[in-house]
Amino acid sequence: MVLRHARTARHSALMALGALTLAGLPSSAAADASPVAGPAPGAAQTLGADRPSPHLLTALQRDLDLDAEQASTRLVNEAEAGTRAGRLRNSLGERYAGAWLRGATADELTVATTDAGDVAAIEAEGATAQVVERPLAALEAAKEKLDAAAGRLTTLDTPVWYVDVPKNRVVVQAVDQAAGTALVKAAGLEQEDIGIRLSTERPRLLQDITGGDAYYINESARCSVGFSVTKGTQPGFVTAGHCGRAGATTTGYDRTAQGTFQASVFPGEDMAWVATQSQWTPTSAVKAQSGQQVQVTGSAQALVGASVCRSGSTTGWHCGTIEQHDASVRYPEGAVDGLTRTTVCAEPGDSGGPYVAGAQAQGVTSGGSGDCTNGGTTFFQPVNPILSEYGLTLTTAAAQAATEQQEGGARAWTAGSVYEAGSTVTRDGVTYQCLQTHQAQGAWAPAGTPALWQRL
Repeated sequence: MVLRHARTARHSALMALGALTLAGLPSSAAADASPVAGPAPGAAQTLGADRPSPHLLTALQRDLDLDAEQASTRLVNEAEAGTRAGRLRNSLGERYAGAWLRGATADELTVATTDAGDVAAIEAEGATAQVVERPLAALEAAKEKLDAAAGRLTTLDTPVWYVDVPKNRVVVQAVDQAAGTALVKAAGLEQEDIGIRLSTERPRLLQDITGGDAYYINESARCSVGFSVTKGTQPGFVTAGHCGRAGATTTGYDRTAQGTFQASVFPGEDMAWVATQSQWTPTSAVKAQSGQQVQVTGSAQALVGASVCRSGSTTGWHCGTIEQHDASVRYPEGAVDGLTRTTVCAEPGDSGGPYVAGAQAQGVTSGGSGDCTNGGTTFFQPVNPILSEYGLTLTTAAAQAATEQQEGGARAWTAGSVYEAGSTVTRDGVTYQCLQTHQAQGAWAPAGTPALWQRL
């Protein structure tokens, strides 16, 4: 099914618009320029997992069947596990085969390797080691071949394909065996290396937004605001690309003039950003349930198995877990690559709305299948690629303007840049390697954030 943005009658009971952004961290411009006094903050403290919103905890308890203590513990465990997994990824190098979480409180971190000699090092980080046949790089290369083949095919009978890290394989979801086999063959891959999952589900784009954080496109279609951003001094927000094309105008929940789509990509990816007019003031919140707000403090990418919650104007606030990153989905309108697959439910009208993991922004709703009565699967466009592609900065109270520097020919750490796990930067003459994909905030310089950076 295709879930397009809404073209419905105007609703009279719209909730107040909350531009969805990141909460600020205290400014610490000088903190990274000199040795850090006292012990460095842990991952949970850096990422805000130790002080979650009560509304986030309530939703986690409801949707993941946890009690309050379990929900709080899970968020801390997820944050700490991300840092440990990042250190192991860097040390294992080409032998690294992925990491994932299990358990009600996410207390079981597993890290996979292709070399049994790495088991002791993995266990020393408090993780369970799993020795597998294929490194993550090989799985990603196989998926890239599927991406290329899908671009040459017209069938909609293989709507989803992704790397299943815990199972150490690439999976093609197909409506029947023949369709899955045809895609695998077209990609030039061996069928024994690819799992074919039979399912009648067909992801579709989300539509019929009826309130909350709704905005209107060209006075007809409706979608949800994602996260507030700035480009230089220009404020705006990110959202799903299928919601509107560049040049399309938007009005807010109250039908007053709001902004204009500056850039949009769909299919291929599902990302866009809207520049807003001066009367629309960015906020540092994501709307949760009953009109409440959840503050977020960054965009560190969560691991497979981590909890994630979504805000949407049709179904409100719902949670689930991350199933896979870098999934490709064939919508009737075309294929979209690089999505994250989740167990969060959604329905038409939730398009473009924000996903958060703990206190970290994750992405904006693209599409899915099922509903919030019987459950379903949804996909989101990760936020870090949107920020990187369009040169945007997530709005935070402590957001600082910065320009790219060069130190000794190496790339210098810069607030506002998006860093992938494994990338290296220099700061004050020291080289660091990134542990978790994220956009750098002003208070997150490498020397003071060992949760995100490893000194080399």
